[in-house]
Amino acid sequence: MRTKQRAVRLVGDYADLILRLSYTYLGSAADAEDVCQEVLLKLLGRAEGFESPEHERAWVVRVTANRCKDLLRRRAARPTVALDEAPEPSSPEPVDARELPALVLRAVMRLPLEYREAIFLRYYENYSVRDIARACGCSEDAAAARLSRGRAKLKVLLKEAGYDEEDL
Repeated sequence: MRTKQRAVRLVGDYADLILRLSYTYLGSAADAEDVCQEVLLKLLGRAEGFESPEHERAWVVRVTANRCKDLLRRRAARPTVALDEAPEPSSPEPVDARELPALVLRAVMRLPLEYREAIFLRYYENYSVRDIARACGCSEDAAAARLSRGRAKLKVLLKEAGYDEEDL
């Protein structure tokens, strides 16, 4: 397959996945776009083939996660504060049901990385616990625990935002 055709296929198949996964790690659209470009270039430059489409997809997820973790480590070494960062409101305001998806995404983004990663892969990418374990480099029991703890933390965050379980 010619390089241009292959590049078009890879962008079509993986750009959205890489962007969404990167954004869940980094919380920045600009950083997610940078990671997306880097991962796609690395994939395009990869000489050896893949065993199957599932192997290729798993490789993309793993490389994306690793690149995001590298960026987060680099950020931790040189902490900064965003100019648009503002304190949370002291009391939750009622939220319209149409705003629920955005509210849930903001709550997911506030989760610690290991829980955010598991929740994203399960509920946004429909990965099984086994696939999450492989992608995260942990056991299936650890992946299941991350999902369970992540959901519990997510419930707390959503309750703080004014939502009860029956609203969800």
